[in-house]
Amino acid sequence: MRQRFEGNPDDRFGPSREAAAPGPPASPVPLLALCTGFFMVMLDVTIVTVALPPIGRDFHTGADLSGVQWVADGYTVVFAGMLLSAGSIGDRLGSKGVFQAGLAFFTATSVGCGLAPSLPVLVAMRLLQGLGAALVVPTSLALINASYPDRARRARAIGVWGGVSGLAAAAGPVLGGLMVAGLGWRSAFFVNVPIGVLGLLLTARHVAGPRPARTTRLDLSGQLAAALSLSAAAYGVIEGGHAGWGSPAALAAFAVLPVAVAAFVVIERHAADPMLPPGLFRRPAFSGAAVVGLLLNTGFYGELFVVSFYFQQYRHFGVLAAGLAMLPQTAMVALAAFLGGRTTARIGPRVPMVAGLLVGAAGFTALLVAGRSTPYPLLVLPLALTGFGTAFTMPAAVATAVDAAPARHAGVAAGVLNAARQVGSAMGVAVLGALVAPGGSFSHGMRLGSVIAAGCFLAAAFCAVRTVP
Repeated sequence: MRQRFEGNPDDRFGPSREAAAPGPPASPVPLLALCTGFFMVMLDVTIVTVALPPIGRDFHTGADLSGVQWVADGYTVVFAGMLLSAGSIGDRLGSKGVFQAGLAFFTATSVGCGLAPSLPVLVAMRLLQGLGAALVVPTSLALINASYPDRARRARAIGVWGGVSGLAAAAGPVLGGLMVAGLGWRSAFFVNVPIGVLGLLLTARHVAGPRPARTTRLDLSGQLAAALSLSAAAYGVIEGGHAGWGSPAALAAFAVLPVAVAAFVVIERHAADPMLPPGLFRRPAFSGAAVVGLLLNTGFYGELFVVSFYFQQYRHFGVLAAGLAMLPQTAMVALAAFLGGRTTARIGPRVPMVAGLLVGAAGFTALLVAGRSTPYPLLVLPLALTGFGTAFTMPAAVATAVDAAPARHAGVAAGVLNAARQVGSAMGVAVLGALVAPGGSFSHGMRLGSVIAAGCFLAAAFCAVRTVP
């Protein structure tokens, strides 16, 4: 297994000189620079979730929560919708420049969010933040791919990258609770400014980008069709969860979705230089990694939303207490991602991917014990297993997707994987969140959600067995 994993991949798209290392491959400084920006983007998601109730009170929304929800959901729709296009733009114009532009834009719009005088302005700034985040995430992976061309080192670097996501997820509820309680909700956005500036300085000095794969024309029609497809998918599942699957907004989004997808397929098949080479999906490992990312995030983030709701609404924990109660899950994400990256570097992606998914499925199944009076110590192990299984899987899935694509398409490959994950996150929150909506039995909905999450992980494990070499 090690010999196959460390060998040169079969590149059906031809040789790729840009795979060469732009700098010392073993240096940790480029990884530190890239992870700083990625940490900021991921931290923003969970901090803002904690800040939503104070935002609603400050802007006097009353019982109408739809506007406040779009502070979070608008960011998700734009983020998911632009990931594929951002990865393709990074491949063509240069990953480093696009990463820096996204980081600067995200930092600037964070200031705009913190200064927003009204809820509509805040929602608009959050939409722009989603664009900045979309530019950062796939290009950070493309730059890791270029900075660490050795597969084993790259897998370890991806493990660190995934661990940073876990640290951000773990820090968000706790840091957000402390900041919002002590400094107000605007501090949840202003905290991004020093992190963003640090990331920009480190990137400028220590990250050397690969040569861009410039082409004679940019696939603008493909970009628009991809953005419309992914935005329609994310918007449809979010509105379906909020307003009902038969609501006009959800039905309109689901009506647009197949038309946009069909248009994208036709455009890419006839484009002289397609943004997403169709040959990528003929590689089983690449397609399998995308499916695993979709199912993984559907199960984990759907159940993460339910567990947060369980502690705050069903068990009546405060915001900070709920964040601390979820630490066995979120803190385990950081540890397991590091371990997953090192394990993938040593033995290849298949075993850690399948093992992580099975551990996560066991954790979701164990969450069936959760009830109104369940002693908290009984929940620690299920929470830890779900966090560990999810994070142990992700470095292997990311490494599989990146390795299956030629280096010059690393950005768009990362965009595909992260777009699948974002759509999965929106789908999980919408579907599992609807199961515990007011008006039904929370305990029954939470148990059904645990079963669905476990089923997603088991299906992903089966997919990994069949597709990952």
